[in-house]
Amino acid sequence: MMELQKPVTERRRQTRNSIYKFIYDAPKPVSKQEISESLGYSLPTIHQNITELLAAGLIRVGVIKESTGGRPPVGYEAVGSVRYAIGIAVSANYLRFLVCDVNQQQLNYKRIHIEANLADEFARQIQRELDLFMRENKLDSSQLLGVGLTIPGIIDHEKDEIILSPTMNIRKMSLGIIRKLIPYPLYFENDSHSAGYAEWICSEQKEKNRNMVYLQLENGIGGTAFIGGHQIMGNNNRCSEFGHMRVEPGGLSCSCGQKGCLEAYCSAFRFTRDLGIQIEEFFDGLSKGNIEYAKLWDDVLEHLSIGICNLRMVYDSDIVLGGFVSEYLEPYLPRLRQMVAERSPFDDDGSFIYIGKHPRNAAMMGVAWHFTSEFIENV
Repeated sequence: MMELQKPVTERRRQTRNSIYKFIYDAPKPVSKQEISESLGYSLPTIHQNITELLAAGLIRVGVIKESTGGRPPVGYEAVGSVRYAIGIAVSANYLRFLVCDVNQQQLNYKRIHIEANLADEFARQIQRELDLFMRENKLDSSQLLGVGLTIPGIIDHEKDEIILSPTMNIRKMSLGIIRKLIPYPLYFENDSHSAGYAEWICSEQKEKNRNMVYLQLENGIGGTAFIGGHQIMGNNNRCSEFGHMRVEPGGLSCSCGQKGCLEAYCSAFRFTRDLGIQIEEFFDGLSKGNIEYAKLWDDVLEHLSIGICNLRMVYDSDIVLGGFVSEYLEPYLPRLRQMVAERSPFDDDGSFIYIGKHPRNAAMMGVAWHFTSEFIENV
């Protein structure tokens, strides 16, 4: 790939960038004429910038479009393989790796079990496994845009530290420990914020300009909200810690130290840690009529419906359920919608509740897309 020449003026750079983004966003190859008509640039301007983008390997000639006669027009499409980014989801017991190209296509995935109690051991394990992942997949470090890491906790970007991660038993861990070991551009974000971003990008809510709340159901519970097309982060970057709203005052103990939190009632730990089984075993037994599992699941749905109803009251938005627990929710969605509607004084049904499209990989996708989005904006 050749490097793009720096434009003489910022205006020229913006022109090139808008042409590239138009091609990038198009669902199919587009012609110079279509670009000119949509963006209002002259054909000579389009031709000059297309030539530069082709030479840099950022776009290519796509499938020849159908024509009603004469010479068929040539279409152009973005090249995904020109760069890549890696997303790493960090949890108490696992590291998950995902590599995506510039077109946000998932290329490879890996999950490994970890056992690290000290911060420096934890950081070194991330470094070793990242190096191994890159070697296994023959990833060229010169083409790497960056590595994003998601943490199930609150991150202070100014202090560059994890303030609190109850499920990982972390308080005030410096992210500099990881930065010293990994020689690539790094970006850290809360796991549910990143997952919600990925679901938002792919959602019909974004397409229809509707508000959306994302509720992530995993070993911990979190979320994020998109209001007016903007992700709400809060004054302290801890907006949407939905897992720690009270749904049963004085109830079950939560990892945060409080009692009665949504996370204590609806996280995956109620199936795995409390019952000592895998989540697949729980839902398999539930589908086969296990009475003990059915009783527990009734309690989970009861408190989940309370939490969803609270979110609907506060945000008056669509609710998208994500995280790996959501992968099992489809058969129970009608019942959950009904339970929520029965609690709401405003809604006749729960049709505003959806299941996300990426239950397992959304967090890694979202944090990797941080780098691809930067790349696209700066072409």
